Amino acid sequence: MPPQARNGHLNGMPRVASDMSLTSMGSEGTPRNSREYRVRKSSLIGMINWTHVLLTHAPHILVLGMLILVGQVIQQVVTDLFGDSEVPWFSFETVSVILVAIKELFVRLYFAIYDSEGFYVFSPEVKTTALLLVVGAWLVRRDNPIYLLSFATFKAPEDWKCDHDQILEMMRRQDCFTDESLGFMKRILERSGTGPATAWPPGIKQSLSPHAPKADRSIAASRLEAQTVIFDVVEKALQKADVKPEEIDILVINCSLFSPTPSLCAMVVSHFGLRPDVATYNLSGMGCSASLIGIDLAKRLLGKKLGKALVVSTEIITPNLYHGNDRGFLIQNTLFRCGGAAIVLSNNWLDGRRAWYKLLHTVRVQSKDETGYECVFEGEDKGGERGVRLSKDIVKVAGKTMEKNLTTLGPLVLPLTEQARVVWSLLVRFLMKQFGKSYRPYVPDFKRCIDHFCIHAGGRAVIDGIEKNMKLEKFHSEPSRLTLYNFGNTSSSSIWYELEYIQEEQKTNPLKKGHRIMQVAFGSGFKCTSGVWLKV
Repeated sequence: MPPQARNGHLNGMPRVASDMSLTSMGSEGTPRNSREYRVRKSSLIGMINWTHVLLTHAPHILVLGMLILVGQVIQQVVTDLFGDSEVPWFSFETVSVILVAIKELFVRLYFAIYDSEGFYVFSPEVKTTALLLVVGAWLVRRDNPIYLLSFATFKAPEDWKCDHDQILEMMRRQDCFTDESLGFMKRILERSGTGPATAWPPGIKQSLSPHAPKADRSIAASRLEAQTVIFDVVEKALQKADVKPEEIDILVINCSLFSPTPSLCAMVVSHFGLRPDVATYNLSGMGCSASLIGIDLAKRLLGKKLGKALVVSTEIITPNLYHGNDRGFLIQNTLFRCGGAAIVLSNNWLDGRRAWYKLLHTVRVQSKDETGYECVFEGEDKGGERGVRLSKDIVKVAGKTMEKNLTTLGPLVLPLTEQARVVWSLLVRFLMKQFGKSYRPYVPDFKRCIDHFCIHAGGRAVIDGIEKNMKLEKFHSEPSRLTLYNFGNTSSSSIWYELEYIQEEQKTNPLKKGHRIMQVAFGSGFKCTSGVWLKV
């Protein structure tokens, strides 16, 4: 089971309590927590959820069934041999006779099958139990589960943390930003939703030291940040899962803007001593949506072969501090922060009982038009300074891509009643269009099948837009807002900080067994990825 912490602090990182004023920011009558909120959940989906929970005990149920089957076979043999007379169970002679009779029973079974006479040698009780065990084993094998055994997030040391004034001072000491650019970054910081203790790497924060040089954006400084973050989260995740490094069969690491040689995967293999035959995959350039892409890749690679996968999600800030004055590039200097997460997965059904979550669905949608492709774009400004340009259309593009993603995900998770309303709405819209009239389509209520939402903490505008369009309550978006406040935009790992908040700290919507959690993230390309987990 995951650790439960209710004290409002996590590994030394001061956090805002879950009963803060965020939940009371809405209008009068807005529910403050899940207890005051009433939504008609689907009974069928609830039954499916608990079926998944019970399936985590399938190995033990099958073992119990095997014992019952053996007991029934012994009972049949004893009844045939002794009838209603008393049986001296502890006699060596009695045990020998029973074992010989069981042997003869299976010999008769072999010849009965060979002669196509069926299983007449067994009693109806034995045949019924055997049939149930076969069907149960078949269902379990068809399930092909992906379990999340543990995950861990990076908590930066105190000397990495900066408030807004320190961030602006770091920028000022680079001696490359105009007063206009510094004023722009200040306004962005004030509206960003980030708090006063977010993490910056030592290579950049060294600018605050007296007589310090400018930010160190070297490969050495970047690799040091990567080692600090990745080694920390991998070690903690393996410890929580009680998994040794040699047990890992697949390693996937995603980091968009830092892809050194040797690779980050090679760095982890060397440091932790993973097996020589471990399958390693480095994902780069995929932006903030890459973590769920890594989860989906691990799921596909595990396939039917039993094994364990380690997925690491991070973004290295050190080499990516923009030193120009183009406003489209300056936003990255104010929003992104240090962070990372490591996730241990297994498709072994014997790991079900100790798993934290079970993966139900992953969906990935990518925009194919030029506007979406250039929405988050690495390049150089007119002065030749490298950076990542964020388009003004990013919120609009994200909304369209998310709509396509949820259209794909909807039939997999929504109750039939919600799906019927969507179909009816589309039909009415088509008919109204024939008469030249507009009709606003029905937006399905995902709250009827999802209990918790991990919305990528890409910025306050992103969270506001999704909360409004999906008609979420304040306590649904609370994990995203507080993750943005406490840690900033940590890119692909942000959804894991949010899930960590839900399972360890949130009081307004406590996590329970059988609950479904949806993770949604956006990335360059432009991509929207989503994943649905079940608490087991």
